[in-house]
Amino acid sequence: MKRALLILLAALLAAAACTKQQVQNYYDKQQSAIDKFVTAAKGVKTIYKGNAVRVILKEGTTADSLATDGVVSFYYGGYTMNGTSLNANNLFATNYKTLAESSRWNLSDESVFALTTLKLDETPLLEGLRDGLAGVRGGEECYIIFLGKYGFGNHASGTIPAKATLVYHIWVDSIQNE
Repeated sequence: MKRALLILLAALLAAAACTKQQVQNYYDKQQSAIDKFVTAAKGVKTIYKGNAVRVILKEGTTADSLATDGVVSFYYGGYTMNGTSLNANNLFATNYKTLAESSRWNLSDESVFALTTLKLDETPLLEGLRDGLAGVRGGEECYIIFLGKYGFGNHASGTIPAKATLVYHIWVDSIQNE
């Protein structure tokens, strides 16, 4: 009886270790895809901050950068990562009308195309997005990229699969630090 319990425990530990290694391998592949995306994006600067990578496509025009308790106003396009380029098939959310039009989205509800303004430390956000927004400057255009575990994790959300690597194309209008 004791031996059977030990064998069962050993089997369970081996299965858990295998599963843990599989998850790690999955996220290692995502990180490799992020690295390729960053290289292909050819930004003017790349910043690794917390659990996100920010590829700056256009430098901001303000001297100050967004503090962790600051307010930011921006337009965005949210994508699931698929290769090294972004396309309309992977766009899951946007508040930027020009992007929605070019992606052939239904434009019947114009109210969704409004500048998003939020206080970084008070608004519920995905961990990767919060990390990526910290430090942006007014007038900046960037990509914020992060592993699925810093997005929706093991949960699917609408058209976003569980564990999906996410890319946010951000157009910062303004920032305000307190």
